[in-house]
Amino acid sequence: MGRGADPKISIVIPARNEARNLEVVLPELPEGAEIVLVDGHSVDGTVEVVRRLRPSAVTISQTRTGKGNALACGFEAASGDVIVMFDADGSADPAEIPAFVETLTRGADFAKGTRYREPGGSDDITVLRRLGNAALNRLANTLYDTAFSDLCYGYNAFWRDIVPQLELPPAHARSGRKRWGDGFEIETVLSCRVVAAGLKAVEVPSFERQRLFGETNLRTFSDGARVLRTIFAEYRRYRARRRPGLAGSGDLAAQELA
Repeated sequence: MGRGADPKISIVIPARNEARNLEVVLPELPEGAEIVLVDGHSVDGTVEVVRRLRPSAVTISQTRTGKGNALACGFEAASGDVIVMFDADGSADPAEIPAFVETLTRGADFAKGTRYREPGGSDDITVLRRLGNAALNRLANTLYDTAFSDLCYGYNAFWRDIVPQLELPPAHARSGRKRWGDGFEIETVLSCRVVAAGLKAVEVPSFERQRLFGETNLRTFSDGARVLRTIFAEYRRYRARRRPGLAGSGDLAAQELA
């Protein structure tokens, strides 16, 4: 594993009952990439679709519940130099993957997708969620002295060698209850811990498409409240673990590709 100009890519896809969406999404993914499908105990044939359309894909079951746990399981199973977080519902555009990878090969540790920098945008976000995201962004930027424009967006990529620094809940630990970071707050946890570790994050414009089939598992109010708790909890953790000279080194470089 290394940080070369032509890295091996692992696309980690958490999925729970997304068979119809994956029928469309999987053929769009780059052929040379490793596909890691993390199944959330689906009952609609999700795994069978993956095995039929991408027989070389790695398919595993998550150990607990929640998107965060699924991603942690996928990060552990991935073998590529670069990990791309990719939703199974059709909202993420595979054509944007090269821009994320180029951002990393140009020096970033973490390529942070954003719907709020041109030519990014969204066909899916509601007015309520947009307002909530703006408020959460302002709070996080104030606390961490960063310039996030889309804190909660889940389309991100990063070098696999930074995973130990993120200190996510262990994927192998089985439990009937969610651990901190197991839910939809995972995107916020990752962003905060990238900053806390002094890693370089660079924003990449991204356009969010509408979900193709089915309904989202996201719950605006309950998951928004969990993100709010996450910002404060991670800030306390950040302050407690901060080393002299680290402050400011994890500021987000809100830049676009030339």
